[in-house]
Amino acid sequence: MHQIVFHGKGGYDHDTVYAMPVWLRNYTYRKISDFYEKEKEEMDKARGKQKSAAARGPNVKRTPTYNTKART
Repeated sequence: MHQIVFHGKGGYDHDTVYAMPVWLRNYTYRKISDFYEKEKEEMDKARGKQKSAAARGPNVKRTPTYNTKART
């Protein structure tokens, strides 16, 4: 019940979900779950395209510019 109320984005309150028949709760939960799985797949695809375009990262000099030895 919590998952439906939380992920329903304000469409369901606790009393409404509590009063639902079990079959309708299961159906609603599956539909919400499917929606978020598709959304995650689309986000992963979009991130994959961004990663491949910028796989090398910025051109940054990796050597330190400070002196690590103590003065004598």
